[in-house]
Amino acid sequence: MKLLKWHGIPIATVILLAASCQAPRPQPAGSAPERAVTAGAPEFDKAFWMHWGDGKAEIAAYDLKYPRYGQIRSGVAVTIFVTETFSESARVKADPGKHPPADEFPVMKHNLLRDFQTGIYDYNTMLSSFVALKPLNGRPAGAATKLTFSAQEWCGHAWQQVLFDAKSARFTLHSYFDGEADQQRQIEYPPDGITEDSLFLWVRGMAWPALSPAESRNAPALFSMQTARDTHGPLEWNPTMLTRTVIPQTITVPAGTFETELWAAQQEGGILRRYFVEKAFPHRIIRWEFSTGEKAELLGVDRLEYWKMNGEGAEAALKKLGLAPRPPRTT
Repeated sequence: MKLLKWHGIPIATVILLAASCQAPRPQPAGSAPERAVTAGAPEFDKAFWMHWGDGKAEIAAYDLKYPRYGQIRSGVAVTIFVTETFSESARVKADPGKHPPADEFPVMKHNLLRDFQTGIYDYNTMLSSFVALKPLNGRPAGAATKLTFSAQEWCGHAWQQVLFDAKSARFTLHSYFDGEADQQRQIEYPPDGITEDSLFLWVRGMAWPALSPAESRNAPALFSMQTARDTHGPLEWNPTMLTRTVIPQTITVPAGTFETELWAAQQEGGILRRYFVEKAFPHRIIRWEFSTGEKAELLGVDRLEYWKMNGEGAEAALKKLGLAPRPPRTT
């Protein structure tokens, strides 16, 4: 695909004013990447691993407003952040002892689930984003290594995957809809490329590129797979301005009142995404607002080994997240 050129959008000033899972196994220290990595890589230091290496996942629930079929729908979003050990050859979570150490590397996984009603039927979507927590394949720490996305609704369902290699990416699509069906192809991967599906990790300092307060940076970004699914359009690279503000904002959501920083990503001629991120570590996402009309506010958050909580009675833990168990049946 042809890479679009950045022509400059004076958005930074506007943004500034507008305001089963296991912890990864230890990796060899001091291993050098195969070739030089791009500047601006995030740092995953001792404090990061003290928090995120304890074997627990962060689960957060949000009140969701989502645009579909020309109307704003009400629903729920859930985010899951957890570290895992990945296999580069299989590009999945590595079972202990199954892969040689040289094939393993640590990742941060982000799952984003959106559930909302559209008239008589509901939509259920899930995005999984994985970024490497060490330099890999000549890419900096924090670069995307895998994305998957699925959408289910009464008409049919679709599944997409992107696997990122050193110089290109492997794209797979399976879809119910005519004209899409089954696809596999290589797509370009610019040296400074990012993905819109990693932005939830980027605003928390977990994905490349790291920004200082008041810093802006241009980068080609691969379209969100949810956007591509909603529009039945292709995945494309688009110039995007990334911005981190300098002035904290205090906002109130159902989960409470938080001091936040505003992070933003503006597509050239496209979607503006704004994220209000907790200023204090671990920088939880308190609210997000997109120019599409999508908006979400934090209901509750907890750190759990949720994969062990699948027995009767574990539903009680939903209360802290601001959620309630599903009813046994609808009437």
